[in-house]
Amino acid sequence: MCQHQPPCPAADAADHNAARLVAYHPEQGWGLLCNRVIVFDDSGELLPEGRTAAARRPRTELTAAAVATSR
Repeated sequence: MCQHQPPCPAADAADHNAARLVAYHPEQGWGLLCNRVIVFDDSGELLPEGRTAAARRPRTELTAAAVATSR
């Protein structure tokens, strides 16, 4: 359960990518959002129930800047 204020959007919400980044592994090319969505550096996504979401945003979105804001 999200402890952030305001709470992060749920994984099934339209704005689920707005959830905070809680883990980032640049050497492997992925990050974990607070809502359990896994985002990949190529902009693909893996949703908690196992569905995939096609790439739809610029590759630069998941960067060190995103990591810095999650701390």
